[in-house]
Amino acid sequence: MNLYENIMPRILVIRFSSIGDILLTSPVVRALNKQLGAEVHFLTKAKFHQLVKFNPHIQQVHFLTDSLSAIIGELQGFNFDYVVDLHKNYRSRMVIRALKAPHFSFDKLNLEKWLMVNLNINRLSGQHLVDRYFQGLSGLGVQPDKEGLEFFFEEEFSTLPEIIELPDKYFALALGAAHPTKQMPESLIRKIITSLPGKIALLGGQQEISLGEVLEESYPDKVINCAGKTSLLQSARVIQACQVIITPDTGMMHMAVALKKPVVVVWGNTIPDFGMFPYYPGHPEKFVNVEVPGLNCRPCSKLGKTSCPKGHFDCMNKIEVMEITQAVNTLINLPAQ
Repeated sequence: MNLYENIMPRILVIRFSSIGDILLTSPVVRALNKQLGAEVHFLTKAKFHQLVKFNPHIQQVHFLTDSLSAIIGELQGFNFDYVVDLHKNYRSRMVIRALKAPHFSFDKLNLEKWLMVNLNINRLSGQHLVDRYFQGLSGLGVQPDKEGLEFFFEEEFSTLPEIIELPDKYFALALGAAHPTKQMPESLIRKIITSLPGKIALLGGQQEISLGEVLEESYPDKVINCAGKTSLLQSARVIQACQVIITPDTGMMHMAVALKKPVVVVWGNTIPDFGMFPYYPGHPEKFVNVEVPGLNCRPCSKLGKTSCPKGHFDCMNKIEVMEITQAVNTLINLPAQ
């Protein structure tokens, strides 16, 4: 090992998926690189490479494919000093076992989440996941720097399609979510569109194309339909230029936070106490949580379900649109930072 390697420890960070979870690792990556002077490598799935590709605190990205043994063979040649496991599943444990390097992880609070979901017993501290990450890394000597999440991308990869024209001022609204019980119902989305002044850019993937088209047809003077028309980086460009984004508990929420945008979060079956609310250390005024209080059936899952187990979907259907519009108005008037 030469002097350069002695000065710069080589650290592998593991987080395979998904959009929000990968963005939540950015404070850790930054701390490892800046506070330890570490050469940081990142292991993720290939389809999420754009989330870490341009991060200046990451020196090399490695991709998990169908072959776990192939990526392990690749990684073994780097002789990592440490492994930071921020996924903590079977595959990440297999990587750790093969690399035989000292490793660090975090508490997933699986028991506490089970108690909350199944028995409505709240033993959760409400601590953010990012802060739990840093607790798990205390042995490395890194500390949260209060700078929040980061997301880097280059303009040439995020130029919007010619069919999308954005006005100087507009709101963004995320249509989709990873699980249906996190997604805002169409009836609520329609109320939001008609209640807010000005233009609204709709964001979504392939699954939201039909909904986006229906809403565009219903509100041609209000809606800028980007659903299914923008890539991940192009969606980031839309979020970056908006005034406020309204979003459920999904990856677009964390992307907006990483881009330092004001966020209104509409909560369905999940709860902020799980620790996945917007990570704005020192700036709680930058986001507003909107949820239905007092539902004893919520949370019904720590992640999400394909449908409401009770059949009524009250956690979303009872959301008051006035709370959302009031939150938007509050966030618009925030002083520039």
